[in-house]
Amino acid sequence: MSNKVKVIGAGLAGSEAAWQLAIRGIEVELYEMKPEEMSPAHHKPYFAELVCSNSLRGASLTNAPGLLKEEMRRCGSLIMESALANQTPAGGAMAVDRDGFSEYITDKINNHPNITVIYGRLDAIPEGNVIIATGPLTDGEFFEDIGRLFGGDMTLHFYDAAAPIVSFSSINMEKAFYASRYDKGDADYINCPMDKEQYEAFVKELKTAEEAPVKGFEDKAVFEGCMPVEVMARRGDDTLRYGPMKPRGITDPRTGAEPYAVVQLRADNKEASMYNIVGFQTHLKFPEQKRVFSMIPGLENAEFLRYGVMHRNSFISSPGRLDRFFRVIGKEHIMFAGQITGVEGYVESAASGMCCGINMAKMMLDKELVDFPTKTALGALGAHVSLYEGKNFQPMNINFGIIDALDERVKGKQAKYTKVSERALETLETLLPSVLEDVK
Repeated sequence: MSNKVKVIGAGLAGSEAAWQLAIRGIEVELYEMKPEEMSPAHHKPYFAELVCSNSLRGASLTNAPGLLKEEMRRCGSLIMESALANQTPAGGAMAVDRDGFSEYITDKINNHPNITVIYGRLDAIPEGNVIIATGPLTDGEFFEDIGRLFGGDMTLHFYDAAAPIVSFSSINMEKAFYASRYDKGDADYINCPMDKEQYEAFVKELKTAEEAPVKGFEDKAVFEGCMPVEVMARRGDDTLRYGPMKPRGITDPRTGAEPYAVVQLRADNKEASMYNIVGFQTHLKFPEQKRVFSMIPGLENAEFLRYGVMHRNSFISSPGRLDRFFRVIGKEHIMFAGQITGVEGYVESAASGMCCGINMAKMMLDKELVDFPTKTALGALGAHVSLYEGKNFQPMNINFGIIDALDERVKGKQAKYTKVSERALETLETLLPSVLEDVK
């Protein structure tokens, strides 16, 4: 095999994998089809573009995404380095300036002497040491070649959607207000309250609004963690009030009472000149988005900087095909990283890319691979992808349910999760000398 590694795709997973290899002295060829060709979900030429929300989810060690991010930070993740440098206020979550985040990573990649970026689409898996991080929108001849790699089309799919973004200057703050749920942390969210009459009228229009045609789409094929708002509305009149429009813990300063429903907006950049509508993923036609979402109090004259879109996400049925190191079983010089493996989410995708980069470098340097235990979030992701035994393998966000349970009984959910995180980080500390020993 060649002494270089070819990384296919410069999204979150591919960028992280390329970086981990490069800082260990490994020569990398990073293939990226943008900006020559853009997928339906991509808008900017930068690497590691965030195509859906600008949130990396919870920041606390009492939730699994927070633990995963801390594990990645300690392992020297480029994605986490950029997230911390481009963080925007978001209460208990970690949100980032969308463009600043991607620009930071693009600059780092382009300026590393061990990385050569090659622009253009590939139609087949290249020879040699390869990390495939082409993402859930992989299609065409390359998609078919992945099927051939596994002896047939071994890929599955679901549908994913992104929320609209509006300009701050167009939000009517005489109707909206700043607040955080239960007054926790800073008041980082803009809240648009609705009374019962407004909510019912909104839901009625949302249910019947005209959708953009998406080939093969059915309501049942959506990913539950990123469900279009109109699909939620069709599941029941109160579904939204228990989902993204939940009013619990929000007090309208004008009335002193909790609204019947509330729509929240979160800053999408550091300047807070752009806000995304939280939880409002959609595949309505653009004019319908303008019409229906303008019914939200405070957004009646909203300027939409980006409308919501929907796209098909494809992933490998990985158990039995990939091992816990994300390597193709029987062809260990080929690795897969990112959402195409069946991990779900920005951080999870980057984490898989980080693991691939670290362990591909170990293989190239003829050293023992880093085997992250399932007591850690990193190890739990690898185990889910490789060892899942259920009937229907589906994309999975990191969660405490797939991390090893404690040997002791701890009273209280928050206390238990804190203990799981503490154990995970203690376990990780014993591995860090091996993880970081090759970094130049």
